[in-house]
Amino acid sequence: MYLSIIIPLYNEETFICALLDELLLVKFPAFIEKTEIIIVDDQSTDRSYSLVQEYCKEKSNIQLLRQSSNNGKGFAVKTGIKQAAGDIILIQDADMELSPADIPSMLNAMYELKVPFINGSRYLPGVLRPQTAFRRYFANKLFTLLTSLFINVHLTDMACGYKLFRKDLFEKLNLKESRFGFEAELIIKCGRLRKTWIAEVPVRYFPRNEGEGKKLRNSDGLRILKTILKYGLLKMN
Repeated sequence: MYLSIIIPLYNEETFICALLDELLLVKFPAFIEKTEIIIVDDQSTDRSYSLVQEYCKEKSNIQLLRQSSNNGKGFAVKTGIKQAAGDIILIQDADMELSPADIPSMLNAMYELKVPFINGSRYLPGVLRPQTAFRRYFANKLFTLLTSLFINVHLTDMACGYKLFRKDLFEKLNLKESRFGFEAELIIKCGRLRKTWIAEVPVRYFPRNEGEGKKLRNSDGLRILKTILKYGLLKMN
């Protein structure tokens, strides 16, 4: 198996190089024959792009792309996947809220269960994690409940940034969302194809707040809800 790790990047100068250091230390399962990292900068206004440029100079398995304008996380992910050579894709957020140490367990679950989609979950038991803000937790639980009802799949964390899937599955979904609604559209359309194609794996979570660079705002939560209703309730393609 060939794994392509897609990192959408926007204003993460504090974390991006440390994240890449951690990714390069991951011990992948034996069935992963090759890996690549594709970073898609979404027109960062800080030093993120220049730092990664310097970092990549001696790293042959890291590609750095840059959007011509700020188009959102979903658009950046789709841009990266177009360039990906791997047959399986992992979305890796650049903010280090999620730990690359959990990637092997996601890969093992995909391999052992023979499913094309693994969803990371920050709420399943099995790993140690600090508590999160209640209102953000409540909103995610509401979104997850609605998503589960619409596709009749028991999910615990539809908004988790860790998504692992086969590239050929992704190519069937015709995803249209460009910003934070991307995850909702992805999981809803996958669940519609076949309920038994999705499995969840517990992952560690190290939350940060807006003062520490958190990108998700209340307005983004409303957009995510609109996306869930659009593809779940209205069943738009």
